[in-house]
Amino acid sequence: MIVLASDHAGYDLKEKIKKYLTNKKLEYVDLGTESNKSVDYPIYANKMADYMANNDCKGILICGTGIGMSIAINRHKHIRGALCHNKKTAILSRQHNNANVLILAGRNKKTVLTYKKIIDAFLTTNFEGGRHQKRVDMLSE
Repeated sequence: MIVLASDHAGYDLKEKIKKYLTNKKLEYVDLGTESNKSVDYPIYANKMADYMANNDCKGILICGTGIGMSIAINRHKHIRGALCHNKKTAILSRQHNNANVLILAGRNKKTVLTYKKIIDAFLTTNFEGGRHQKRVDMLSE
């Protein structure tokens, strides 16, 4: 299961992602927002964190730059959100950091053009564990 959320600046990309996930026959839950009308991004990051506290899933969170959502979502101890702009950072975020939330920048044209590769890399890459586990454990202390 994949949980999606965005603010107004990430709404258009979120809608594209929903179509992409549907075409790949992947289940998702959309926590909003429902339009391009201005909203406060922390509301949607917190909705995602609350949802993920009670469900085994990965998240995709989108705002204009990805920075606001990164700050907001990573305030929650059970979340490891990674702002990724390309396939390589998505892979490393999973292998080394066991990221459970992919954060994308809806206003970054390069990211918008490559979001399918980034999502595929994030969803299919496994955590390596080993020496990385100790570091990930330190994030929840």
